[in-house]
Amino acid sequence: MLSEELKSLLIQVITSWQVIAVTVVVFLYFLLVTYVARLYYHPRVTKRRVSPPSSKKIKQLAKAAPEVSDSEDLGLVEESS
Repeated sequence: MLSEELKSLLIQVITSWQVIAVTVVVFLYFLLVTYVARLYYHPRVTKRRVSPPSSKKIKQLAKAAPEVSDSEDLGLVEESS
């Protein structure tokens, strides 16, 4: 398939110091980029679910909260001066 001259030329190109140096530099650059990417990556913080209040808490809140009529709640009550 490949002639002997082409094989020897390919081996000379692959083993030349320039090709080896560029390969090493590209590999180190790749390592640096992945390191910086990991350094600046902050995973998203998942919010914890808030559990619904227990029936005891609901009863305590109902006792502590003053009753409000619907008209006061809607802002329909006129203030008397």
